[in-house]
Amino acid sequence: MSAVQISASPIDAAALTRALVDPQCGGFVSFEGWVRNHNEGQTVLQLEYEVYSPIAISEGERIITEAKQRFDIVAALCQHREGVLALGDMAVWVGVAAAHRGPAFDACQYIINNVKTRLPIWKKEYYDSGDSGWVNCEHCAAHA
Repeated sequence: MSAVQISASPIDAAALTRALVDPQCGGFVSFEGWVRNHNEGQTVLQLEYEVYSPIAISEGERIITEAKQRFDIVAALCQHREGVLALGDMAVWVGVAAAHRGPAFDACQYIINNVKTRLPIWKKEYYDSGDSGWVNCEHCAAHA
C-alpha cells in the first residue's frame, strides 16, 4: 500500500487505521478533514476536488518521508478524495503511528499542513447562491 492515496471513493478510516497497527507503537493520531457548509461568509452546498495524481502522490510520499526523518514515528498514511463531495463527507485522512503520542501528534500536524500547501489539489466550492468558485489556500500556507 502506498503511503499516499488519491481516491474517488469514500475514505475508509477504519481500514487505514488497521493498516497502521503495529505492536511497537503505543501512540496513534489521526486527522479527518470533512466538507463543511460554509466558507468565507458563503453557504457551501458541496465541493469538488481536482487532483493531478502523479505529482500529488510523489510529493505526498516526499512529505511522509520528511515526517519520518523529522519525528520519531514508525509509519504514516494519507488519503485524499477527488471528485464531487457532499456536506459531511471526509475529504482527507492522515494517520500516524509511533512509539509515543508526542511524535505522532507532531508528525500528523506536519503532514496535513504540508499536504494542504504542497500537493496539486484544487478545491471548487458550490454555493447556495448558484455561484461556484475555485478556492486557493494561500491563508493555509501562512499558517503552516
